[in-house]
Amino acid sequence: MSNTVYIATSLDGYIADKDGKVDWLHAIPNPTGSDMGFADFMARIDAIVMGRNTFETVVGFDVPWPYDKPVFVLSNTLKTVPDALADKVQLIAGELDAVVSELNAQGYQHLYIDGGKTVQSFLRQDRIDELIIATLPVVLGGGIPLFSALPAPLHFKLVKTQTHLDAIVQSFYQRATD
Repeated sequence: MSNTVYIATSLDGYIADKDGKVDWLHAIPNPTGSDMGFADFMARIDAIVMGRNTFETVVGFDVPWPYDKPVFVLSNTLKTVPDALADKVQLIAGELDAVVSELNAQGYQHLYIDGGKTVQSFLRQDRIDELIIATLPVVLGGGIPLFSALPAPLHFKLVKTQTHLDAIVQSFYQRATD
């Protein structure tokens, strides 16, 4: 069982700007349409766990649903999903340990964890095994941070770093076990 974060941040550690927007993610020209390894990453995960805000952001992109893996939306307030996504998205609520145990029991062993509050909750409970963070060369000066306060430090080791589009630095970290 493993939980991986695959996400982009600004140089100052934000995943969305002060208005909750992510349009700055497309500021770097990408003439070849590189996915920067996202398809390879998706090939090795079983399901996606995201928060309500991230789900609502993705639904608002005005593109076809981008995921072919099961998506579980953590929310205590959302009661339904759009009819067009009923066979692709399930709502889940409850304590994080119980949610992860239930998903693991259903056969989902490698989860992609997405969304600011969701990532922060998983980190607070020491449930992230891998971080893949793409850093874009922009300073937003505020917004939604990737990280928040933790009860204790969590140690990761750098596995590799890649550069994409001569501008984006993607770092791969594994949870340190020593």
